Amino acid sequence: MKYSEEEIRKAMLLYAVTDRTWLKEGESLTDVCRSVLEHGATFLQIREKDLDEKSFEQEAEELKKLCAALHIPFVVNDSVEIALDIDADGVHVGQSDIKGRDIRALIGPDKILGISAGTVEEAQAAETAGADYIGVGAVFGTSTKKDARNLSVEKLRSICSAVKIPVVAIGGIGKENIRELKGSGIDGVAVVSAIFKAEEPGKAAEELLALSREVVSHE
Repeated sequence: MKYSEEEIRKAMLLYAVTDRTWLKEGESLTDVCRSVLEHGATFLQIREKDLDEKSFEQEAEELKKLCAALHIPFVVNDSVEIALDIDADGVHVGQSDIKGRDIRALIGPDKILGISAGTVEEAQAAETAGADYIGVGAVFGTSTKKDARNLSVEKLRSICSAVKIPVVAIGGIGKENIRELKGSGIDGVAVVSAIFKAEEPGKAAEELLALSREVVSHE
């Protein structure tokens, strides 16, 4: 289904990014994601760098069905081809992916396009490339991207002011530091380990959603 600009903005509130490395014995990614989505996450991205393409596509297909049943937007990290093959709601790509490649033309006007950015210039380039939202970070230290540069709240605020599309902050965000982002102008937070490494991922999502509502100014 096609999501409106306002629906996408609201869905940024608690943006979950998968990480199967935290799965406990006997758990499936789909079951954990179901709990996370039912308890608070408002958007889901599958990001599994260590899976082979076939396994990734199978996992993405399952999560797409889950998200469709719950009416929650679902995007695929990096792979435009898989996103289109399984008819996901969209794709999230990095800055290198939009250089010399028109992702918006590839996915069409109805799919969600998310693009990562770390500077005002990159954010504006993403908006020009047809992004529906921007993932900005890393705002704090992160273990999922070793080369990510930390971003001050001031820089985050300047990025939010420079674009009209929604901005979601990512990178090392958890219960202990999320309130530091208040007043930055973000539309929500994207979290990985703060949810997936938690003893009870669903409960973690519930707590983070409440905190994100405190931080986001238009809520």
